[in-house]
Amino acid sequence: MRQSGSSESITIARRSFFDSGAEPRGLVPDNILASWRRCREQGLLVNACPDVAPVERHSLNEMQERHEALRRMCRPELQTLYASANQAGSIVILTAPDGFILDALGDAHFLDKAARVSLRAGSPWSESISGTNAIGMALLERSAAQVRGGEHYYAPHRVLSCSASPIFDPHGEVVGVLDLSGEASMHHQHALGMVQLAVEQIEHRLFEHHFDGADIVRIQPDPDLLGTAREGMLVFEAHRLVAANRHALRLLGVDWTELGKSRYDELFASALPRPGSMTSMRCQSGEMLHARRDALSHNSVSTRVPKNPRMRAIRLPEPVFSADLEFAIDRNVRLLDADIPLLLQGETGTGKEVVARELHKRSQRAGAAFVAVNCAALPEHLIESELFGYMPGAFTGARREGAQGLLREADGGTLFLDELGDMPLGMQSRLLRVLQEREVTPLGGGRAHAIDIAVIAATHRDLAQAVTRGEFRADLYYRIAQATLHLPTLREHADLASVIGQLWHALGGQQIPIHLHPDLVTALAALPWPGNLRQLVGLLRSFLALGEKDATLTCDDLPADLKSPQGATRLVAADAPGSLYAIEQQAIDRALASCEGNVAAAARKLGVSRSTIYRRLSEQAQAG
Repeated sequence: MRQSGSSESITIARRSFFDSGAEPRGLVPDNILASWRRCREQGLLVNACPDVAPVERHSLNEMQERHEALRRMCRPELQTLYASANQAGSIVILTAPDGFILDALGDAHFLDKAARVSLRAGSPWSESISGTNAIGMALLERSAAQVRGGEHYYAPHRVLSCSASPIFDPHGEVVGVLDLSGEASMHHQHALGMVQLAVEQIEHRLFEHHFDGADIVRIQPDPDLLGTAREGMLVFEAHRLVAANRHALRLLGVDWTELGKSRYDELFASALPRPGSMTSMRCQSGEMLHARRDALSHNSVSTRVPKNPRMRAIRLPEPVFSADLEFAIDRNVRLLDADIPLLLQGETGTGKEVVARELHKRSQRAGAAFVAVNCAALPEHLIESELFGYMPGAFTGARREGAQGLLREADGGTLFLDELGDMPLGMQSRLLRVLQEREVTPLGGGRAHAIDIAVIAATHRDLAQAVTRGEFRADLYYRIAQATLHLPTLREHADLASVIGQLWHALGGQQIPIHLHPDLVTALAALPWPGNLRQLVGLLRSFLALGEKDATLTCDDLPADLKSPQGATRLVAADAPGSLYAIEQQAIDRALASCEGNVAAAARKLGVSRSTIYRRLSEQAQAG
């Protein structure tokens, strides 16, 4: 456990360092002293009031929305720590990777006190802004940190005692910080340990979510700890280590720099276990570890991690789970658990199936089957046999042993009826009867089978209008649409540029690496994307397939049909000019307007050089 000096020794250390310029070694921990030095070198004034005012509410909402996937992954631990913090007069904090606070919750009295020093949502707590503090040190040093009372650089922060740990993704990138803060005058003996245990759980969940259904090798000296947050987790592609958690790295005696470099045979002296098996493995150091290699999941959204990192499977809609959609999902899970059918409505490509899977995953039926049926993709003459099953010899071509059907396969779990609006009217009648009676009779006779299923339907059509036109049964509509959830389009997202960045990271663009020029991101963000996420991801995957390592892609790398006026018109709103050049110009004009004509500020806002803006202004003047 880290040793902190007494209040008296810290006072002496501060006088020595800040007043006399001496090095108070032994009076404060070495990492605190190193932080003080960095802050002084950056010109931070120790007795000043730090400029850590929170951002405006709309900016905080956008920030929270950008990092909603992280917030969701951390929610169980935040709630657990919240209960402890509330009792101990403390608060639990989650930050973004840049140190901005996303969430702060806990004791109301201390929340108010912390807010007086801007320890609240929307405030920046990187070391370069807020001086020596646990959040900033955790980010800078990439390790757990604790800062108590006078160990903080700025005098106003001496009322705080803070314990923080960075949160790593499977590729060694810091995605946030978890912090537990309280009054400096109180003893917080176990705060740092609680934070570190919570981060272990979060990182374990992040890893499993990122590689859902993939080939994961789990290692641990104690076999009873396999499957827990204390296990090491490894992913290999073509026998090369591409992802790991901190426990695995410690067990193997390597660090994050080995990702993408170390081969399996450089780490282990025994053969790679077979999928689904549990065995012992010998490290090159000679240590024996218990190991389990996951069998590949056939029901998972993600698949085995491909050998080509450019083709990494991802959970596509995750970056667009806005705060509003996140709230709606949680609300509709409760409806699903109450046996109320749900109807998902949204345009093509908005991620209806992924949302359906997320609903199932969070429901009481999460451990049972999730059966997806695309009603538009099944040939009309096969819908009945596929859904309801059939007896042996029920029709020509039937399997000798018969088939139980998709409805019975979903028994105990969730049935997802995708594009329900395209189901033929004849089948609608029989489906309604199944939903009402909760039993299925296979084709060819036989006994009826009782089923227990949660039902989620989805469609891009307006079913209410389809009922009016006689194209969809009213009784089935009222049965299936007892609760509805509208999925927003990609163009409705508050910060599409951020979505593009998150998708690019998820697809593996940063690991190859291939870079997207800010001008290209700006241009892409300006398009309305009628095919929504599916269309955007398709384009990004083509960039990955065609791009060269270490290249920076620009607007010139767009497909020819998107660069042409005709192609651009297909992707641009009807009332907007059709060229990509015009889209970029609009972005520049908006940035200049928001920055009151300040070219340097507009360039920073867009992520381009000032020369780019000056060139465009010159071209605009010549054209005018």
